[in-house]
Amino acid sequence: MSRLDRITFEPSICHGQPTIRGLRYPVEGLLELLASGMTIDEVLGDYPDLERDDLLAALEFGALASGMRRVVPLGAA
Repeated sequence: MSRLDRITFEPSICHGQPTIRGLRYPVEGLLELLASGMTIDEVLGDYPDLERDDLLAALEFGALASGMRRVVPLGAA
């Protein structure tokens, strides 16, 4: 199940960077928060406009943007 429909590109919002549902939350910023060690629940607590599926969409977008054809969990390689 893809959640990519939650990712929007609008020139008038965040200079056309990919954002979540047209809100001013750039995907890049959300990925940085998750990469820093914040949990999904912590991010949702700090940003009540967001939903769990929004963060999962950001992760999906990041995986696709990295050019990988599949994602392998760490430790499984």
